[in-house]
Amino acid sequence: MTDSDSLHVTAAIGMARYLGSPDEDRIALDLGDYHPGNHGGLEIDLDIDASGTITGAEVRPGLMHRSAEKLFEARDFRQIMMLANRHDWLSGVSSELGVALAVEKATGIVPPARATWSRMLLAEAGRIGASALLLGARGAPGALALREAWVDWQERATGGRVHPMINRIGGLEHALPESSLIQIIELVSLAQQHATSWREYIDLCTDLHGLARLDNHTARTFACSGAVGQASGVDWDIRRDDPYLAYNEIDVDWSTPVLTHGDAHARHQSLVESVRLSATVIGDCVTRLRDLADDPFSVSLPKTLRSPESVVHVWTQNPLGIAGWLLVSDGDVYPVRLKARTPSFAHLQAMQFALEGVPVASLSAAVASFFFVTGDADR
Repeated sequence: MTDSDSLHVTAAIGMARYLGSPDEDRIALDLGDYHPGNHGGLEIDLDIDASGTITGAEVRPGLMHRSAEKLFEARDFRQIMMLANRHDWLSGVSSELGVALAVEKATGIVPPARATWSRMLLAEAGRIGASALLLGARGAPGALALREAWVDWQERATGGRVHPMINRIGGLEHALPESSLIQIIELVSLAQQHATSWREYIDLCTDLHGLARLDNHTARTFACSGAVGQASGVDWDIRRDDPYLAYNEIDVDWSTPVLTHGDAHARHQSLVESVRLSATVIGDCVTRLRDLADDPFSVSLPKTLRSPESVVHVWTQNPLGIAGWLLVSDGDVYPVRLKARTPSFAHLQAMQFALEGVPVASLSAAVASFFFVTGDADR
């Protein structure tokens, strides 16, 4: 095939659909009203052969770039918590948590046990909420209703419907009310009931089988994690491999979401299994929190919080995958550097290779299966 047989097209997602010149070859790619990747702007350059099959793909991120890491450097350690949950709107609690853990590691602050177990519960509840939205975007029955129920629960438990802002350096802004513990058990029970029907539904989505296969080598090369990596056989979970909070005190099989086919079907199935796993963890957290009901939920901090000269790194298992935080301090109230390594960008990098061989007609389903948030890639 010669170059004349190949068509060069830009696939535009979200607000990127309104960019470009009239004479440019562009196609609008719709991931659906509910998929978080559709909220923002992203462009993908495609080479398409005469049969309508993609022969090459290059993702062009950056349309939403907001300089989050530079903004971190202009905020003190308390203020950066406010920015942490805004670039990935599926991982608010987990992003707050990653920053809090980094500052606590640098300063030697140790939160009380009640805060630790509360953080775990919030993180796992957020994972269920994120997975429900991604599955709901695919049309899984009851998933969007569960997502809405989780949002209602988060608002009652934290005070924030979109940006929870409950994590604080040294613990939490307030203790989780007893009513929220009762409600989360009900929510978890509902999620477990739905998981079986979700798995059956995804199995029936024949268009996902064999679509956009990501092999294990490529997934590892780009450090894909969460459902995207685990669907390609990457058995990597920080909660088990480098435990933080109190994950090492819970006896569960962290490898249950690990599959081998690496296609869009496997990625969605891995999401379902992650919901089951989070439900088990939440049950243990509720039990422990009831035993710690009279304990403090935070520690007192000095009026001016400074971090000694240090370089620390922490990572967390966020809903979309593993997020790492590198904090550089010099004794001031501001970080010298706070570098975030989040999963969405890695998933988009790997996706470029998985799209080769995908029919253009299946492009939307293929891209949607890589579970990214544009703001997370363009932080």
